[in-house]
Amino acid sequence: MSRRRRVYEGKAKVLYEGPEPGTLIQHFKDDMTAFDAQKRAVVEGKGVLNNRISEYVFARLGDIGVPTHFIRSLNMREQLIREVEIIPVEVVVRNVAAGSLATRLGIEEGTLLPRSIIEFYYKSDALHDPMVSEEHITAFGWATPQEIDDMMALGLRINDFLTGLFIGVGIRLVDFKVEFGRLYEGEMVRVVLADEISPDSCRLWDVRTSEKLDKDRFRRDMGGLIEAYQEVARRLGILFENDTKGRSGPTLVK
Repeated sequence: MSRRRRVYEGKAKVLYEGPEPGTLIQHFKDDMTAFDAQKRAVVEGKGVLNNRISEYVFARLGDIGVPTHFIRSLNMREQLIREVEIIPVEVVVRNVAAGSLATRLGIEEGTLLPRSIIEFYYKSDALHDPMVSEEHITAFGWATPQEIDDMMALGLRINDFLTGLFIGVGIRLVDFKVEFGRLYEGEMVRVVLADEISPDSCRLWDVRTSEKLDKDRFRRDMGGLIEAYQEVARRLGILFENDTKGRSGPTLVK
């Protein structure tokens, strides 16, 4: 791994130069952070699970025509992806009141929203990813009006698909965060889904018990984080159910 040129390192992933022009290798780390990285931990096996769950979700989204940066899986922790120019705006889609939305608006957590709500946040660790409007995005040139429309349309399409995918395995998709990038293909530029979709970036609750199966277990010191991520993978059919016992890390279906 040390022989490869590191292009970028974030809180949960490392990007390396890919084997071909226009490609990168996305490596999932076991690092866990919350509250602008003020809270940190290393959770053994978390990166493996997130890699596999995100790979599965991106592949399924590709099957229904959602454009993504994902090309193929390389190993338990890495994916080959297309190199894109990340748009510095996080898109959050909310179906149920939770997290900052519940706090900001004084809504009881767990309240079903009248419709899915899209929010935008400016990607800046120094500024703690502030919430912004479409006016901010266009005024400061972070994205064009057409790109905003594309991100919103894709966000809602992803939400529709994931809601059905997860409800089919007894999980409620409360909300999720996605990032998009500009993919340059000759003279053409298009907006594609980038980054990851995993329990790190989604709120996932058990439909029957409302048990949290996501990063909130780390944020709220609930414990059982790796078991929750394993449960998500098991329900999606990408983790051997019997192999989670007596092992230090997850065993994934190839």
